[in-house]
Amino acid sequence: MSDLADTQLVPPSSVVLVSGGSRGLGLAIVTDLLDQGVRVAAFARTVTPELEKLAAEHPDRVHVGSVDVTDLSAAQAFVREVEQRLGPIDGIVNNAAVGQDSLHVHTATDDIARIIETNLTAPLQLTRLVVRRMLGKGLRGRIVNITSICAQRGFPGLVAYSATKGGMDAATRSLARELGGRMLVNAVAPGFFASEMSAVLGPTQLDQIVRRTPTGHLTEPVEVVPVVRMLLREQTNINGQVIVVDGAASI
Repeated sequence: MSDLADTQLVPPSSVVLVSGGSRGLGLAIVTDLLDQGVRVAAFARTVTPELEKLAAEHPDRVHVGSVDVTDLSAAQAFVREVEQRLGPIDGIVNNAAVGQDSLHVHTATDDIARIIETNLTAPLQLTRLVVRRMLGKGLRGRIVNITSICAQRGFPGLVAYSATKGGMDAATRSLARELGGRMLVNAVAPGFFASEMSAVLGPTQLDQIVRRTPTGHLTEPVEVVPVVRMLLREQTNINGQVIVVDGAASI
């Protein structure tokens, strides 16, 4: 695929699709991009009042929808709506994911399948859909996958979740190579947030993580958002990388 590469720099993304954009880190990313003047399309299974408020405040620059990331036909319809309302998509943030709250030996087969489908299969399909359309329009775009330090450091109770995030890290590197510089493909791996997803660890393990973190606290969305913004908006040669944001807890 080396023939795709040339000396032209990949421009900042101007229309960004964010999956799982209704709360937490996803909502923070959507808000920050809007502050940067970007047109943003965001979807989630449930559109929260906070996301609806952003859409009402920026009617010409936001398109939101209730879409399950595992429903490929619904995702395809949403992408077409975005292109009609905001223009061609030239950036994507794969943020939608589900957590896990069970030891592997106690995790039901259906739950393993659901975690893999949501966290790995669906974002790969969504990325393929958007990349095909970008290539067809001759666009040079940027892709940011939100993964996790769970892919790099073991934590009990998160085996299937960690496997999906490790898969996305590997896909990030391979897709960056495959696209040969036509698009920038990177991942951001946050540490644990104080959220329902980290509750599986329990207070004792969370306290241990905080104690071994040089910065002395769990990761906060405000610390991750600038990295995502840089990868989408700033002139950079960063490509095929997994950038960890966890206060050095995983070192």
